Amino acid sequence: MAGKESRAVVVLALIANASIAVIKFVAAAISGSAAMLAEGFHSVADTGNQLFLLRGSSASRFLPTPRYAFGRGKESYFWAYMVAVFLFVGGGVVAFMEGLDRVRHPHEAEGGLVFALVVLALAGTLEIVIAFRPAVKEFNRRRGGRKVWRTIRETKDPTLLVVLFEDTVAVMGVTVAAAGLLLAHYTHEPRWDGVASMIIGVMLAATAWMLAVETKSLLVGESASRETRSRIRAAALSVPAVETVQRLLTMHLGPDEILVNMDLGIEDGLSGDELEDVIVEVEQRIDAAVPEATRIFVEPT
Repeated sequence: MAGKESRAVVVLALIANASIAVIKFVAAAISGSAAMLAEGFHSVADTGNQLFLLRGSSASRFLPTPRYAFGRGKESYFWAYMVAVFLFVGGGVVAFMEGLDRVRHPHEAEGGLVFALVVLALAGTLEIVIAFRPAVKEFNRRRGGRKVWRTIRETKDPTLLVVLFEDTVAVMGVTVAAAGLLLAHYTHEPRWDGVASMIIGVMLAATAWMLAVETKSLLVGESASRETRSRIRAAALSVPAVETVQRLLTMHLGPDEILVNMDLGIEDGLSGDELEDVIVEVEQRIDAAVPEATRIFVEPT
C-alpha cells in the first residue's frame, strides 16, 4: 500500500514539474533572467528525478531470480541515490554557475518582468497544489506522532523523502527567484538576479547532499528500526518454547521488505518434528507482527 501511495505522489510531481519546466524556460527566454533560467534547470532536474524514482519503483517489484535471490528491492535505493547526484550536477551546479556568470558579467534583463512573476506565481501554485501538498499529507500520515527530523532519519522509503525534499526546495526556489527579479528591477542592479540563481544552486546542492546521506545508509544495508526489531523480538518470545533471542540481525531489502536472521534459545528435550513446529510458529508470529519481514531465517541453539 505504501509503495502505491508513494508512486502516486511521484506521478503527480512528474506532471507538475514537466509542465512547470516548459513555462519557466519560456519566461527565461523572454525576461533574460538568470534566476528564471536556474529555476528552469531546477524543474528539468526534478522531472528527470521523478523518472528515476519511477524506474526504481518498478524494478524493485521484480520477482527473485537465481541471480537476484532476494529480489531487487534495493533498486529503489540506487535510483534515489542517482536522484541526489543528478540534482547536484544537473540542478545545483548549473544554477550556481549561471548565477556566478551573471554576477561577473551583469547586464540588464531584456524585459518581461510581469510575465516572469506571473510564471513564478503559476509555477509555485502548481508545485504546492499538485506535488507539495500530497507529499506533505502522505509524510504526515506516516509520521504519526513522531518528530519530523526523527521521521526523516528513520524512514525506509526514499521515494517519498526525495519528492518531499525536492518540492520543499522548489517552493523556496520560486520565492528566491521572484525576490531576485524584483530586487534587480527596482535597484537597477542585475547582479541580484545572479545572486538569486546562486542561492538556488546552493539550496539544490544542500538538498542533494542530505538525500545522498540518507539513501547511502539504505543502499549499504540499514537495519530495521528499533521499534520494528522490538516487535520481531517480542513475536519470537511469545512462542512458549522460545526461551531467549540470542541474536537478531535485520536488513532492509526494500522499503517494505526486511531480511530477518535470528538465533533462538529453545527449551531442551524437543524432538526434531517439535523443533520444526516451533520454528514455523515463530515465523508465523513474526509475519503477523511485522508483515514487511519477507525473509525470515531462524537458527535454534
